[in-house]
Amino acid sequence: MQQEISGSAVISLLVDNESGALARIVELFSGRGYNIQSLTVAPVDEQGNISRVNIVTTGTASAIRQVKVQIERLVPVSRVVNLSDAGPYVAREMALVKVVSSGESRTEALRIAEAFRARAVDTTATSFVFELTGSSDKLDSFIDLMRPLGLAEVSRTGVASICRGPKTIQNF
Repeated sequence: MQQEISGSAVISLLVDNESGALARIVELFSGRGYNIQSLTVAPVDEQGNISRVNIVTTGTASAIRQVKVQIERLVPVSRVVNLSDAGPYVAREMALVKVVSSGESRTEALRIAEAFRARAVDTTATSFVFELTGSSDKLDSFIDLMRPLGLAEVSRTGVASICRGPKTIQNF
């Protein structure tokens, strides 16, 4: 029997924006031992009645299919799409990265920030807060390069994702 390879998946859902909806989704993951690497939630309709949830998780293809089926059964969920299987999609994340440094390290941090198109949103004599948007891999690389230069703190939004082209989550 061939062993399935684990991978990462981006699952997007539309849910009723009601109390406890997110808790039920998270409980489904934790109750079955699935890990959530990233989770973002925000209202997406004019009235604020529907929220979009983006979840990045890992597992075998069959485990991810099973998670999708189980999410579809939850009461407040109206749509579930595994964007990783649905075709091309755009996924971005934003991070605020604080670097405390002086001298050459400070100059190097600014040089790297420029190469990554990070923007300094706060500057003091001894620190920077950089804002950076891009793929999770890009953010990981930037953070890794800042570690020896005085990385002090990181805050990340989690992944926001959407299908490329005219297809929408409602068209699946």
